[in-house]
Amino acid sequence: MTDKVKLGLALLLVVAGIAGFYFLRDSALVIRVASVLAGIGAAVAVTWFTEPGKQFFAFAQESTTETKKVVWPTRKETFQTTGVVFLFVVVMALFLWIVDAGLLLVVQLLMGRSE
Repeated sequence: MTDKVKLGLALLLVVAGIAGFYFLRDSALVIRVASVLAGIGAAVAVTWFTEPGKQFFAFAQESTTETKKVVWPTRKETFQTTGVVFLFVVVMALFLWIVDAGLLLVVQLLMGRSE
């Protein structure tokens, strides 16, 4: 139950930050944006102390750890893969253009509108 109250409070803090953005419409944009960021920061701080918040932050840390384990492709592999994709797109575009032109010709012949 206390987690639900804390999450509700976090939501209210975000809403308060956004409301502050509009309430301070005559202030500088930096202050207005700081109002939103302060609301989000306070909401994150409150969420940190809830069980769902702890689970989320643990999940985020595990995701970061797993991301570091990924073997990322080299620059050369990336360019080669991108080149193959672009080549496939061009070949497929040409194929579809030829099929479209062929079907157009067939339809024109069937309708007796050959030029």
